[in-house]
Amino acid sequence: MIKTTTVKVGEQPTGDPMEVPVIHIQGQGNGPRVYIQANIHGAEVQGNAVIYQLLEFFRQHPPQGDVLMVPQANPLGINQKSGEFTLGRFDPVTGINWNRQYHFDSALLEPFSQEYLNSDEALIRNAFREKLREQLNERQSSPWGLTCGQHLAINLQRMAMEADIVLDLHTGPISARHLYVPEYARERARHFNIPLNILIPSDFDGAMDEASFSPWWQLSQQFARLGRKLPVMVDAFTIELGSQELLDVNAAERDALGICNYLQHQGMWLDKPFICDPVALYACALSDYKAYHSPAGGQVEYLAQLNQPLSAGEPLATLWHFNTLGSESCLSRELRLPCDSIPVLHFASASVQQGTELYKVLTNTFML
Repeated sequence: MIKTTTVKVGEQPTGDPMEVPVIHIQGQGNGPRVYIQANIHGAEVQGNAVIYQLLEFFRQHPPQGDVLMVPQANPLGINQKSGEFTLGRFDPVTGINWNRQYHFDSALLEPFSQEYLNSDEALIRNAFREKLREQLNERQSSPWGLTCGQHLAINLQRMAMEADIVLDLHTGPISARHLYVPEYARERARHFNIPLNILIPSDFDGAMDEASFSPWWQLSQQFARLGRKLPVMVDAFTIELGSQELLDVNAAERDALGICNYLQHQGMWLDKPFICDPVALYACALSDYKAYHSPAGGQVEYLAQLNQPLSAGEPLATLWHFNTLGSESCLSRELRLPCDSIPVLHFASASVQQGTELYKVLTNTFML
């Protein structure tokens, strides 16, 4: 059964509720509970097309577990326009990234682990989820109130925290498809069939994927310090689906297929209806995912191709200084990297200030 409702995530200045659509798919059996959201950043619309394709797949192949999908998860960001561009990456009031406002306080880990050290896994799972709910309730009831972005994040997080699998759909500026992978889930990450992968630690820095997996990963580490092995009970990934300000419903079918391929390996279907053509999967540690910043201001000609290996010393970009036209000053400057890399994304504009993040690249890569 599929039904659509709305969830209030804040209030507008008029006093009217700010709501997001929520698609509920009732599972046919005992599969994992899944939460998928898209478009928390206003310009990152491709995730909505992937949710559309996923819904078609779920209609054709009813899943075993319950699924919640939230397209257009941030009404404020989506409507934050300046001319032809969508600016909705940061809350315009506070300047904070919309995807850095989720909540987790690790202070609960030590006392919880001591209390439930000898309990069975089902009891631990249920009790820890209840602790996380209490944290969110306490945060939302703060006598000092919350910002608009925090209200949005808390209400989305309430839905995500009930899931066993959380997928947050994003895009980059001008970007190749890539995946943020918790180190503990690297084997399962292969099933998404995404060519570029960044392995991330268990730290929490306010993002949705971290808010979903980090508490459980840190809980597992805390139990290990006390001498008990406990599995990480939640998977969460940030999936980067290409470039922002771009919608391609047909291309979204490929990424929806990869998501379904991952889900079927997690027990979402009794049979295996989804098959992906394998691709080469490259990865690096988060510490080796490097940003290259422009050494000067000017206009940039981006040369390096995304998702293609770039040898050390090969041209990355050309920085042009058209303000020197007609003079004997140097008109252009080739930019190069000191090591082998695979470019993942680059800045969307050709006009840059000194210090602009031009490219992000994988370095010290290996096969996933």
